[in-house]
Amino acid sequence: MKKPLLLSACLLVSGSATAQSFAIDDTLQNVVVTGTRNATNMANLPVTVSIVSQEKLNETYNEAVLPTLNEQVPGFFSTTRGMVGYGVSTGAAGGIRVRGIGTVANFLVLVDGQPQYAGLYGHPVPDLYTTAMAERVEVVRGPASLYYGSNAMGGVMNIVTRQMHNNGVRTDVQVQGGSYGTIEAHATNQLRLGKFTSSIGLNFNTTDGHRKNSEFNQYGGFAKFGYDFSKHWQAVANINLTHFEGTNPGETTNPYLENDQWITRGFASVGILNHYGKTSGAIRGFYDFGHHKINDGYHPGGKPQTVHYLHNDLNAGVSAYESMSFWSGNVTTIGFDWQHFGGEAYTRSIATHEHVTDYVDTTEDELAGYIDFRQDLASWVTLDAGLRVDHHSQAGTELIPQGGLAFRLPHQIELKALVSKGFRNPTLREMYMFRPANAELKPERMMNYELAYAQRLLDNRLRLGLNVFYIKAENLIATSMVDGKPLNINTGEAENYGLEFEAGYRINPYWRLDANYSTLHMNKVKVTGAPEHKIYLGGNYDSKHWAFNAGLTYLALYTAVGNNPAKEEVPLLRAAIAYKPIPQLRLFVKGENLFWQKYEVIAGYHMPLGTVMGGISASF
Repeated sequence: MKKPLLLSACLLVSGSATAQSFAIDDTLQNVVVTGTRNATNMANLPVTVSIVSQEKLNETYNEAVLPTLNEQVPGFFSTTRGMVGYGVSTGAAGGIRVRGIGTVANFLVLVDGQPQYAGLYGHPVPDLYTTAMAERVEVVRGPASLYYGSNAMGGVMNIVTRQMHNNGVRTDVQVQGGSYGTIEAHATNQLRLGKFTSSIGLNFNTTDGHRKNSEFNQYGGFAKFGYDFSKHWQAVANINLTHFEGTNPGETTNPYLENDQWITRGFASVGILNHYGKTSGAIRGFYDFGHHKINDGYHPGGKPQTVHYLHNDLNAGVSAYESMSFWSGNVTTIGFDWQHFGGEAYTRSIATHEHVTDYVDTTEDELAGYIDFRQDLASWVTLDAGLRVDHHSQAGTELIPQGGLAFRLPHQIELKALVSKGFRNPTLREMYMFRPANAELKPERMMNYELAYAQRLLDNRLRLGLNVFYIKAENLIATSMVDGKPLNINTGEAENYGLEFEAGYRINPYWRLDANYSTLHMNKVKVTGAPEHKIYLGGNYDSKHWAFNAGLTYLALYTAVGNNPAKEEVPLLRAAIAYKPIPQLRLFVKGENLFWQKYEVIAGYHMPLGTVMGGISASF
């Protein structure tokens, strides 16, 4: 009965929205920098991009970005296992899937357009992606390999970091604490002084965890600097450093002891940007690194480990592009990417600190060039076509085409049609590490076919959107038994199709409602962490002295597949209320899982029941 009731509620809200209205957060909400390298109005692009504004990120008081994206982006879902922290290695959470494709290395995370992932394993590290650093988040739902190459097969999440746009100084501080000894805090300072801008932040998170041996501690910081040489040229630099320590409690029926991890990761980039009337572009260099130390732990009755697993990884490169308008209605983008990634992995004796086993010590390179041609065929239709040639030093060369049409019709109706290819090169772990390793692996490939409709009504206070898609993937890397031994081979297939709907409506300057629904059909194989149905209903009230925000999410997803499948169908309610004695200060209380549901997103890792946090948020 849960699913029909919640679906009916979703349709009721969207139906009432058509009779009333939705307010766009601001005019910049139509302009994106992801899905194309240069700032472009979404109405001119065939790709589907979801934008989550800073306002929406802040109103839930989440320190991490992913929980808010789970609610706001249809077809998007990331796994979780507790109050705070995602972790890495066995039992890790934070696996991201879009339309049933993702997790491992199939979904790419960018920070200001630069890739973020572990050089050996190829996956993002979600504990780095904090609300404090984000001005907004843009999510491409579907392949983005034309512009971003490997790992963007399932989609892309780009965190656009904070920046002051007017002269002045602004400082934001938030501190909260609550259930299970959880404390979360961050502070950011933004400055613009003439041609110079800066954004600096610190964050700290700690929890005892809702299970024994599930504590987590994290601290980190980021800085972004910019300098405008002129109205046409700008220099930018970013640095991000974080360290976290966590313990994996294991499955409730088969717990771990001493399964500890100590992770340090950092990122730095520098770039030169140009902005002219008919041309714009950038050249950036970046360096992403990590040091991981893990105790694999043991089960009760077993013996403690005598070695630690360690690895040092890197991902460095250069990205350059230029967008040009050769004639009226034309934008042509030409780009070049080079990445050098890899690292070393080994075990070291806990007692003597000597190397015991060397797993890998290698690097690979990826070199690519691409061109994207966008042309207005008329004032109401735009053609987009592009091609990327991508060469991996081990896996070889891959061609990535993409093409689509964007129609801008009367009554603010937008229609889009897209055909796009996504791909993923094998990771170094899959090729060289541990028993299933196979250096002869080839890239995974996927074709995506998509139709989209969007419309704004009632003076832009109402927004409706509907997408239908069909995905067919082949050459997926899977572990199979070959000659009695496990081996990674290109054998998997996927065939997914589905529908994504979203609606929003602002009742008046104080009230806003949001709703979205996504359904996913997986024909070839069921996968975990990809909801077959996801419904979100949200409401936000904000007046002079009071603010209230609530969200109801319904999930239906597999937590285990194979011979013993397990599926969760659960409604989840969260709410937050804040009092503002002055405009710059908020005193808030928030609750999660207020229906007190017993559920899992990762098999064996039950989530906490109802939790409460309270805190203070100030700006000055």
